[in-house]
Amino acid sequence: MKKYIAVFLVFCLLSIALIGCSKDTSKEQTEDGKVILTGLILKHPLTKNIAEMEWLQEAEERAGVSIKWEEVSADWDQKKGAMLAGGDIPDLIVGPNAITDADFAKFPGLFQDLTELIAEHGPNVQTMFHEKPETEIIATQLDGEILGLPKYQRFWPETATRQFINKQWLDNLGLDMPTNWDELYQVLKAFKEQDANGNGDPNDEIPMDFAPTGTTGFGFFQPTVLLGSTGMTISGGGGQGYFVEDGQVKNFLIDERYKELVQFLNKLWADDLINSEVFTQDYSSFQSISRGEGSNAKIGYTYGWELTDRFGNELSTQYEPMPQIKVSASSADEVSWSYDYNQLNYGINMVQMSSATKNKEAAMKFINELYDPKVSMQVLFGSIGPNISDNGDGSYSVLPPQDESMDPGTWKWTSTWADNGPMYISDSLELELGTDMQSVDSQTEPLMSAFESIDTVKDVYPGMFVKYTDEDNNKMSLTNTELMNLAMAKYSQWITEGGIETEWDSYVEQLKNIGIEQNIEIMQSYYDDYVSAIQ
Repeated sequence: MKKYIAVFLVFCLLSIALIGCSKDTSKEQTEDGKVILTGLILKHPLTKNIAEMEWLQEAEERAGVSIKWEEVSADWDQKKGAMLAGGDIPDLIVGPNAITDADFAKFPGLFQDLTELIAEHGPNVQTMFHEKPETEIIATQLDGEILGLPKYQRFWPETATRQFINKQWLDNLGLDMPTNWDELYQVLKAFKEQDANGNGDPNDEIPMDFAPTGTTGFGFFQPTVLLGSTGMTISGGGGQGYFVEDGQVKNFLIDERYKELVQFLNKLWADDLINSEVFTQDYSSFQSISRGEGSNAKIGYTYGWELTDRFGNELSTQYEPMPQIKVSASSADEVSWSYDYNQLNYGINMVQMSSATKNKEAAMKFINELYDPKVSMQVLFGSIGPNISDNGDGSYSVLPPQDESMDPGTWKWTSTWADNGPMYISDSLELELGTDMQSVDSQTEPLMSAFESIDTVKDVYPGMFVKYTDEDNNKMSLTNTELMNLAMAKYSQWITEGGIETEWDSYVEQLKNIGIEQNIEIMQSYYDDYVSAIQ
């Protein structure tokens, strides 16, 4: 009996010691009277350390919080997978669709339903929902929960991608602006062979360049916009290939017109007309190479947001925006382009809260700060003072870069969260835009005839305005992952090595076996319901 009592006493002492040493996770952490939160921001590689953002420090101060931020600029998908699987997430996650509806379905209970918190502590979010009801539609899951909040940024045009050509090179070589793929090929070939920049070195010109192609789908500033030459209207630069044509959901990854585009790009590659680093460079390299060396341009034809953003202040005057081109001189197809208005002005799942957050009220108060229109314009363009002028009459003006050699687009992405942040830019906010945004409209003008042919209901998938059931979300997500693993690898392989002609039929069969047609059927049913609801 004495032996059992001794063992029991030792067990009790050990238990007391362990309890005394363990961390008390039931209490929130505070520092100088502020609630300590953890946050993760998915930010652009150009963006400076967020500790240097004045507007952010002020927003935290007003909300009574101090946020320990983790900043992620690369390899998010890999990091996210491990983080969600482990269930250990920060209090707040910020970034455009950094956490997707499919993630919500796959990891139920991991994220906080914000519905009641918005009602009690989110007046700015409520205002956004009232003034822009579509934002509440974007935010609300089928079961009525709000697990991620959207954005509305108001000022952006129909597309993110414009195509630019070096007009000075055309003039140097006595060439006309190309109007179809055949003429583009001839122009690029001349750029390569005839010392287009006139510096005496016939080998330093890169006829064509485009943005890095990821492994999960197509995006902005990529040659997929040339699918519009065939009359196809894509969105977001192409995404995972899904598009709508006269009310029918399709996927261009199994469309003969996509095959034709890849064949054209392979022809350009085979003649050394595309940047040899195009499939290995990162975005920073893509941007820097277009800036050339002083007044000596390196790139002939490329894609981008705006002239100064793409080429810098010194070289931008050499380039001109182009209208969409036809496949051939004899083509009767009515050309189109990438329609990105919804993706540019709205955003899905821009910020989420962990369901394990200790002080949800404090976290919601900070989120609410981000949706104050005055704060939102700083989320987008940078802090009042260095980036934005307060005109003293209730109006504001975006300032030019403090560094005169820097273009306004780079200045924005360097200074703040920019398009990657949660925000609500109210239609009533009086804000004079910077020179780059003022010029975006004029640089979009050459593409307007292509947009005139687009029916935004019959030719555009509603995307973020559609909410899928968990079952359909999981099914499509798994299928799309497998589809992208094959399709994106083949895309780069076929451009650089060729072979699409002999492999096309078996490739299409593989995608069908993976389930691309089933995904199209699912999306068609949701699209039909959406169209019925808005008519």
